[in-house]
Amino acid sequence: MASLSIRIDLDSEGRIGPGKIALLEAIARTGSISAAGRAMEMSYRRAWDLVDELGRIFGTPVVLSQTGGKHGGGARLTPFGTELVERYRQIEELAAAAARAHLDALQAHAAPPPPDAG
Repeated sequence: MASLSIRIDLDSEGRIGPGKIALLEAIARTGSISAAGRAMEMSYRRAWDLVDELGRIFGTPVVLSQTGGKHGGGARLTPFGTELVERYRQIEELAAAAARAHLDALQAHAAPPPPDAG
């Protein structure tokens, strides 16, 4: 089935796409930037850079993190981070619904995948 991938280019030259949104969802799920990065096969540094970039794009944090210590560290989405994920997913759903007939038509013309060589 054909699918649609959405990337939003903002006037501030910031970009939001499926990778950054998936990272935020992984942070919400795992409670950790490093665990989210590992789950997505990226370094902590890369995950942190993407989170930081989102904060710069919007001028407000999308993740609150707590460094380790007696009770350990952790991270969670800010209310705006949660709103960002929800708005992105809503845009994605609306766009996919609007484009469904066209996606289905293109998929119908696509060549089938080659048979497995195994």
